[in-house]
Amino acid sequence: MRWDVVSWAAIALLLFAAEALAPGAFMLWMGFAAVALFLGVLLIPGIPLLAQVAAFVVLSFVSIQIYRKWFRAHARQSDKPLLNRRAEQLIGLVAPLDQAIAGGRGRVKLGDAYWVVQGPDLPAGTPVRVIAVDGMTLKVQEA
Repeated sequence: MRWDVVSWAAIALLLFAAEALAPGAFMLWMGFAAVALFLGVLLIPGIPLLAQVAAFVVLSFVSIQIYRKWFRAHARQSDKPLLNRRAEQLIGLVAPLDQAIAGGRGRVKLGDAYWVVQGPDLPAGTPVRVIAVDGMTLKVQEA
């Protein structure tokens, strides 16, 4: 078997293996481009190496764009988009201040955790509503 045919088959397998180890759908599409080139050099012998590499680059670009435009746009939307964003799940909740807000910062207990809050100066025990999130700091206003 010719070296270029074997090389493109090996490149395709390596790209598929890389996708399996670090999924993200990027290497998969480059692997498809390598498979297309494998079939091309298998069926049409004598393609210069520079043309093969150029075709691989173009096919990789095109296949990744197809993925980005078509498959990613038609991906199934999550029924729980805030699942891994715990702080954002708290927006809208009302709870009494555990520690007074002084100098713009205080503390509130929500569920089983204490959260640092930012807002206007208020005494402890005042009910506050979470209106926004900045990292792990909740922005609140008096409820």
